[in-house]
Amino acid sequence: MTRRQCTGEYKIKPIKKKVRELLGYPYPNRIPKHVFVEQWVGISTDEFHRAKDADVKYMRNRHPLLDMSWSRADCVRYLTSLGLADTPKSSCLGCPFHGNAQWRQIRDTSPSEWTDVVEFDAAIRQGNARANVTGNKLLGEAFLHRSRVPLSQAPIDHVTSAERAALRISADEADVLENGLEDGCSPWACRGDADALTPDDFGLAT
Repeated sequence: MTRRQCTGEYKIKPIKKKVRELLGYPYPNRIPKHVFVEQWVGISTDEFHRAKDADVKYMRNRHPLLDMSWSRADCVRYLTSLGLADTPKSSCLGCPFHGNAQWRQIRDTSPSEWTDVVEFDAAIRQGNARANVTGNKLLGEAFLHRSRVPLSQAPIDHVTSAERAALRISADEADVLENGLEDGCSPWACRGDADALTPDDFGLAT
């Protein structure tokens, strides 16, 4: 694992910059003590340990989901009641913490984004001058997928045990989902074939 700086670079810094802009005090102007924003942060009870105060006085964090004692499941129920059941979990497109299901989702639903992440994966291979946790150059190579092979070649069609547990399907069913029936099509291909197995056959609506 290399240095993690995405939260700071792509979330915290841009938010602080925008907050300063909204307050009328862009950097490096000093912000008066009585001037601040109340920032609502969507952390649920499942992640209560991530709820922290802001590190600057001009931002005051509030956690409405914690105030209501809402878990992720409560959020999903609420979104479902509004007809928004398919709202995806947020994450960066080229995040190395993606599981196979997330990589498949990108590849199978957004070819342009898949092209982007494959190119990004290739571009990070040598890291940079301060790529690792100690701020030194990588001794090896960097990859997005945990198999440590190029994303375009990674075994992302493998259904992991964690995915099986989340989907509540057996190892045999997962094997069929991954490899297809011995005498039939894979559920990940030949979807136009009326006889082909689909995720609905396992109660897995797409």
